[in-house]
Amino acid sequence: MLFAEVVAVSTEVAGTRSRTAKITALAAVIRAAGPADVCPVVAWLSGELLQGRLGTGWRTLARTAPALTPAAEPELTIEEVTAALDELAGTSGAGSVARRDAVLTALFGRATAAEQRFLVGLITGEVRQGALAGVVTDAVARAAEVPLETVRRAAMLSGSLPDTAAAALCGGADELAGFGLEVLRGVSPMLASPAEDVASALADLGPDVSVEYKLDGARIQVHRLGEEVRVYTRTLRDITDAVPEIVALARELPCRSVVLDGESLALTDAGRPRPFQETMSRFGSSESGETVLRPYFFDCLHLDGRDLLDEPLSVRLDALQAVAGGLRIPALTRPTADEAAAQYAAALTAGHEGVMVKSLDSPYAAGRRGRAWQKVKQSHTLDLIVLGAEWGYGRRTGMLSNLHLGARDPDGGAPIMVGKTFKGLTDALLRWQTEEFPRHEISRDEHTVHLRPEIVVEIELDGVQVSRRYPGGVALRFARVLRYRPDKTAAEADTIDAVRALLPG
Repeated sequence: MLFAEVVAVSTEVAGTRSRTAKITALAAVIRAAGPADVCPVVAWLSGELLQGRLGTGWRTLARTAPALTPAAEPELTIEEVTAALDELAGTSGAGSVARRDAVLTALFGRATAAEQRFLVGLITGEVRQGALAGVVTDAVARAAEVPLETVRRAAMLSGSLPDTAAAALCGGADELAGFGLEVLRGVSPMLASPAEDVASALADLGPDVSVEYKLDGARIQVHRLGEEVRVYTRTLRDITDAVPEIVALARELPCRSVVLDGESLALTDAGRPRPFQETMSRFGSSESGETVLRPYFFDCLHLDGRDLLDEPLSVRLDALQAVAGGLRIPALTRPTADEAAAQYAAALTAGHEGVMVKSLDSPYAAGRRGRAWQKVKQSHTLDLIVLGAEWGYGRRTGMLSNLHLGARDPDGGAPIMVGKTFKGLTDALLRWQTEEFPRHEISRDEHTVHLRPEIVVEIELDGVQVSRRYPGGVALRFARVLRYRPDKTAAEADTIDAVRALLPG
């Protein structure tokens, strides 16, 4: 298959807001891909690279790509592009810079102008289909003519939509049925939907719930098989070498095999949570450092040969208590309304974010499927995409200050601006922004530096209001910066629908 076919469907999908049209176009190109091409095609249309990090950034591309005259006619194949990306990922050590430049020059020199633009977006993580994993999943189901839920489950268990697509097109539903939970292989995590308050969550889910602390930590998934342990982040990045204290605790558990879902947290000597950034700093290095992470678990997906994904949460919690009761997140089962409210207050007093209210009947399903898990925080928070920043004035002169904030388009379009804020920015954050943002710059004018949609920031707000000022028809009320989220990609930011859902009434 020609690489140009992927580029063409990417352009087509970016040009329509119809979800049905997107799925139809994506399914056609996925169906046409040969067995060797399916994985890269699905990965690229999801805005991902099969190789992970290439060691090639924006500056390298800026030095190489603009100097090359685009090819007049498309000739690159999927296989050739994949081989070039494999070589980039595998190039390191002495002479690697020159070698990467040579590989990029050869690749871009054979690409048309449209292909060059797509390659730049793919390598830098700026493909407009980056938020389309859900739509691509639908397209895989249609291309393979298998039930969507079958594809979703296989993708959850494999942790890889490209691998799921290859299996679906090769063997259909029977092949997908072969995917099961495999200890030591990451499982795509189940996520929670926001709730207005504890009372509304209880009204929605009923009395058979668990109400547990919502920690201000970093999501982890811990796998153990015998003496072998692996620890994954919410994006299924393997951080085992960076968290030896968690590995050691996992090896002490009274079991032979287990998969646990939870949070990791750095604590003060008084037992209160340290700033989120101190926890995340451990995930970027293989050095253990001085900060000790404490794991807290809230779910058990497997225990001693028994998969528990399809069991109700009540059964999974019994398993969790049996294997790691001393490491459980504080929780109440079937509390009264007053007890649930007291649990929420206690979580806040202890320095945590709020509570999670979970249906005890719910199975474990990747992503936000329904509202079986609901999170209640002290005030509204949204994970938004930084689209740009304005130069400050007064004591902030020379610093990038006022943030332009966008919500994710669930249909894969460009982020939709919903407001601005400079509130909550400490001097340290202002210095960091001013140094970091130019690395993500796409353009600037006299007042503003415009950024590629890569940086996610957590915003606290009092609510939203209808507004004609921004294209999404809503604006944030009293927005303020809580923290940046280096653990999240733009594809995991909150959608414009989530913002609109906060409108009064």
